[in-house]
Amino acid sequence: MIRTLGRSALSVVFELGEISLFGLEALRGFFVQRGRLAKLTQAIHEIGVRCLPIVATVGLFTGLVMGLQLYYTLVKFGAESALGTAVALSLIRELGPVLTALMVVGQAGSAMASELGIQRNDEQIDALQTMSIDPLGFLVGPRLVATLICFPILTAVFDLIGIFGGYLTGSVLLNLDAGVYWNRAFESVSWADVQGGYIKSLVFGLLTISICAYRGFNTHRKASFPGVRGVSESATRAVVWSSVMVLAADYLITSFLL
Repeated sequence: MIRTLGRSALSVVFELGEISLFGLEALRGFFVQRGRLAKLTQAIHEIGVRCLPIVATVGLFTGLVMGLQLYYTLVKFGAESALGTAVALSLIRELGPVLTALMVVGQAGSAMASELGIQRNDEQIDALQTMSIDPLGFLVGPRLVATLICFPILTAVFDLIGIFGGYLTGSVLLNLDAGVYWNRAFESVSWADVQGGYIKSLVFGLLTISICAYRGFNTHRKASFPGVRGVSESATRAVVWSSVMVLAADYLITSFLL
């Protein structure tokens, strides 16, 4: 059992190292490619624009639920006036970056892993190499650069809409004074909280998109089945791995920031 656990742990560490080198090579290849702007614009549309509606929707309902649950919890201690503080800090420090990353992985990450897996099976990636085009810089690099642009923006949108959702529940539905809610929210949030949320969003973005791209790009090596079943397996494992790594990285980053 110990031997099996050790082998599994080493396998995970080895694969994380491969993913890190994969992402670095893709970023390096992006800056030496021609037509970078067109590919970057397309990647921003895929990761940012197309994911914006789902991120905004989840942010709104997260704020609504948090406002409802936290209000009735704080009322027990006579501290319902702290609702704005609780909602704002919870979203900005933790829930905003984490849920944004999970939503983007579920939509853009799985689609990217499937697309790269299909391109690998159809030998399109091999064709790029035959034409002396770096497939990492051409296919993966723009998506990683787009991640650095889109994830902080999507996280900010999630946070703002979530705080507004808490206001709808706390002030509009439960009659908490709106001035008290917004005043406590503004007073409690510091630049360190916002900075920590942005750091998490950048790390989560690079981590998740690298994992999804790596899984799709290496479908021929990592999947247990060839063809369509292999692509499906790669997309599924990409989403699962990304989700787990987001939560693990969230714990580590929070430990360092506190």
